[in-house]
Amino acid sequence: MAALYACTKCHQRFPFEALSQGQQLCKECRIAHPVVKCTYCRTEYQQESKTNTICKKCAQNVQLYGTPKPCQYCNIIAAFIGNKCQRCTNSEKKYGPPYSCEQCKQQCAFDRKDDRKKVDGKLLCWLCTLSYKRVLQKTKEHRKHLSSSSRTSHQEKEQYSRLSGGSHYNSFSPDLALDSPGTDHFVIIAQLKEEVATLKKMLHQKDQMILEKEKKITELKADFQYQESQMRAKMNQMEKTHKEVTEQLQAKNRELLKQAAALSKSKKSEKTGAITSP
Repeated sequence: MAALYACTKCHQRFPFEALSQGQQLCKECRIAHPVVKCTYCRTEYQQESKTNTICKKCAQNVQLYGTPKPCQYCNIIAAFIGNKCQRCTNSEKKYGPPYSCEQCKQQCAFDRKDDRKKVDGKLLCWLCTLSYKRVLQKTKEHRKHLSSSSRTSHQEKEQYSRLSGGSHYNSFSPDLALDSPGTDHFVIIAQLKEEVATLKKMLHQKDQMILEKEKKITELKADFQYQESQMRAKMNQMEKTHKEVTEQLQAKNRELLKQAAALSKSKKSEKTGAITSP
């Protein structure tokens, strides 16, 4: 009886061929918990639920430092502290200032001074390196599929050749399928798809940033209008109060003038009466 191995997620036992490479997950767990990219740092992680779009490390950083900003080098929204993400900060300390990436042309590729660590001799940033490696992996799998299918076809044609007595099928070589122009086209198409996907994600991040800024501008405008209306109401109230106080003072002043005139008139009448009396 063939040995059974436990899935690392559900712990049920399956044949070794039924488990995924590396993480050793069964088919159901691979569907329920797919490997996705973090919305912030862009690293791949095992998704626990559909609503969970960021990895555990970024979730902890959000709780500690709040929503991150775009990194000034790689433009990935993962700068929790300062203007640089942790990856670019560590690379800058270790390898010096960044250079222009030969793929995306952004100033975010760090030269490790070791040609063996370059991708086909190219100086690429972290995101472009991952994309390039994925393209190479897909090309390798495609070549493997072509090779296996060509071998099967070659065996069938050899068998047919032996049965029919012909010999012109013996010149068929499986290497022709590997060296065909279609394979190169597949590599180019896959690489372009990766670049388009990366650009779409960057565009989505830019749109989110613009929406956040527009939201903040709208909030500031509303706050400014509220403060302005409050200031105008306060000024109108002060002007009204000043007018009322001025009118009260003027009325009191007129009353005092009347009293002064009456006193003056009464004094004059008293003097005139004193002069006329014998």
